[in-house]
Amino acid sequence: MLWVALYFQTRKAGDVIAQILHVDIPSPLGRLEGILKPEEAGVKPHYVSLVCHPHPLYGGTMDNKVVFKVAQILQALQIPALRFNFRGVGRSSGSYDEGRGEMDDVRYALDFLSHRYPGLPVILAGFSFGAYVGLRVGAIDGRVRALIGLGVPARSFDGDTLQGCTKPKLIIHGTRDEVAPYALTVRWFEQLPAPKTMIAVEGADHFFQGRLDEVQTIIASFVQTL
Repeated sequence: MLWVALYFQTRKAGDVIAQILHVDIPSPLGRLEGILKPEEAGVKPHYVSLVCHPHPLYGGTMDNKVVFKVAQILQALQIPALRFNFRGVGRSSGSYDEGRGEMDDVRYALDFLSHRYPGLPVILAGFSFGAYVGLRVGAIDGRVRALIGLGVPARSFDGDTLQGCTKPKLIIHGTRDEVAPYALTVRWFEQLPAPKTMIAVEGADHFFQGRLDEVQTIIASFVQTL
């Protein structure tokens, strides 16, 4: 059974109430903690979205600022957005599994979305480690329509260039990324199959500090082409 606790946030303008769902995503280990911003009343979404967070061993959680901002812009585009904690993070059951189990976690999150939004295609986004596990799952999962990778750690893919994936792909990368070198990601991107787009954020570091508004604009432009 899916556990859902309902919370509310009040918008600054008017008396409109924005609904936020704190959810438990079922997994064989127990649960994965998640936050879902569903569609507004009267809105029929055409997509849903999933956003994956950075490395669990280095403080990565679903509350990471990049993850939050990506979910925020998707929500603004009337796309329900789910972000969640990988195993062993926050209230999520289990422990870090070097990317293998975390790929399963992505699948469990997709199962959750499929249960709530049957038949709706998914836009899957991931930041850093979240891009590493998320893109690999999304490239081959039929429920995923498009992929967004931010701060992609190209060296982690170890030659995996998502060959055979003909889904639209957007890669956003800072040219001064100190964690995932920009030049390595460019070389990895060159091997990706089309359709694909890579946008460089000039001077941005790995966390896009001070540049997240630009990142949101880039994502909005990409989604509007789908």
